[in-house]
Amino acid sequence: MENYINLTLKVWRQKNAREKGRFETYQVKNISTDSSFLEMLDILNEQLINEGQEPVAFDHDCREGICGMCSLYINGRPHGPDDDITTCQLHMRKFKNGETIWIEPWRSAGFPVIKDLIVNRTAFDQIIAAGGYVSVNTGGVPDANAIPIPKDDADEAMDAASCIGCGACVAACKNGSAMLFVSAKVSQLALLPQGRVEAARRAKNMVAKMDELGFGNCTNTGACEVECPKGISVANIARLNREFLKAKLQD
Repeated sequence: MENYINLTLKVWRQKNAREKGRFETYQVKNISTDSSFLEMLDILNEQLINEGQEPVAFDHDCREGICGMCSLYINGRPHGPDDDITTCQLHMRKFKNGETIWIEPWRSAGFPVIKDLIVNRTAFDQIIAAGGYVSVNTGGVPDANAIPIPKDDADEAMDAASCIGCGACVAACKNGSAMLFVSAKVSQLALLPQGRVEAARRAKNMVAKMDELGFGNCTNTGACEVECPKGISVANIARLNREFLKAKLQD
């Protein structure tokens, strides 16, 4: 049965990275509990436009939990009060009538605010560019079964590759660490024979770039795994540490 709720929204507004931000209070009424969180924000923005005010800037694209762009910190949790979902998959049935919802951007030195709820996440692209790829000549495209890979390794590589780079791990970490993201991108290649050729260089370069961009250190609190919408395991961080140590020993 479809229900409707009224909400108070505390939304972070910030014109750009240089100016100080602040929370603004808005009221939205008759929000269907079947609507998604982003649809609720669409309704808010339509309301603001009709009132002659500037709409709230927020990131979104696929709205299917694939692209990872809908990066919002909602009531103290990345992607809001639900498990294994992105913000676009969060539905308003998770909230109560009359509730106050606090909506913020990711908070990290590596993700500076562009405007309102939008942050610059190109740091992740720079980390990938530092080594998250296979550049060696592997010849033509082989048949899927031409290179024997143990099923456990293939499964783990696929699990790591499911990371969508949304940044929830960074937002959840008290240190603003990007270790879960980096370790997932290292693991998806380190577990496969194609990725072993450049393994040492990859681990060193990606960790160096992560540190250069201002992300914090990992202290193994596990918050990143809990809040990851794709359930990426912290076991990947242990693998990254092993890969990095081996690379340093080889030097």
